[in-house]
Amino acid sequence: MNQCKIKLVADSSINLLTYEGIDFASVPMRVVAGDNEYVDDAALDLPAMLKGLKEHKGKSSTACPSVGDWLNAFGDADVVLGVTITSNLSGCYNASQVAARQYMKKHPDAKVFILDSLSTGPEMHLIIEKYIELIGQGLSFEEIVEAIQRYSKKTHLMFSLSSLSNFAKNGRISPAVAAAVGLLNIRIVGKASDEGTLEPMHKCRGEKKALAQLLSCMEAVGFKGGKVHLSHTYNLEMAERFAEMLRQKYADIKLTIRQNLGLCSYYAEEGALMVGFEG
Repeated sequence: MNQCKIKLVADSSINLLTYEGIDFASVPMRVVAGDNEYVDDAALDLPAMLKGLKEHKGKSSTACPSVGDWLNAFGDADVVLGVTITSNLSGCYNASQVAARQYMKKHPDAKVFILDSLSTGPEMHLIIEKYIELIGQGLSFEEIVEAIQRYSKKTHLMFSLSSLSNFAKNGRISPAVAAAVGLLNIRIVGKASDEGTLEPMHKCRGEKKALAQLLSCMEAVGFKGGKVHLSHTYNLEMAERFAEMLRQKYADIKLTIRQNLGLCSYYAEEGALMVGFEG
């Protein structure tokens, strides 16, 4: 692997546009609301997108990268390693697999592996970091694939949402359920399930109770400190409050905070907090 040209790829729900020191490509997804299409790349005006989505009264949807988008991201690499948003929310993984087969047919000596994260956002960030760690260990392609599949079974995603409006507009939940969230300061705490669905688990009154419930849910699946990635949609205060809770309880915490980009901001909406962590 040391002599190979290696490319890391992910769709833009990873909330990363670049990765310092690594040949990395973020493949943009799209959000569609009526006549407006928002491309989740470096040029996206996120506040304008969120404003447009609030004003849009009809249905909205997301569009995954095309096979061609994935092939462009692969470039001319000898080895491509990547991760996608859960296949239960998007056709992104399927498109990446078609691209992988086409790429290897055109480049018989190349090797491509794209993991279905069964998740999104900060959990995907953990996967990319693990790829980098495994490459640094000098492992073979086959060893990396085996190790990343094992590792992905030990990572998790929890979230706290203050709105489910776009889930309703996307047809994933009923408008009645969405209308109940956000009233009386209700927040939903949930997780990415083992099947790759986003599963609401608890209704909490206010951010304080939601953060306590988030931590309890993390510990219930084996969190004992270690690596955590927090991402939020214009709610840095809540993210920092939760980061402080984690630091006070776990001395060995390794934590980052970042803003959600377009795709995660579409699903999670303003005020959201997402937590990717190792269990």
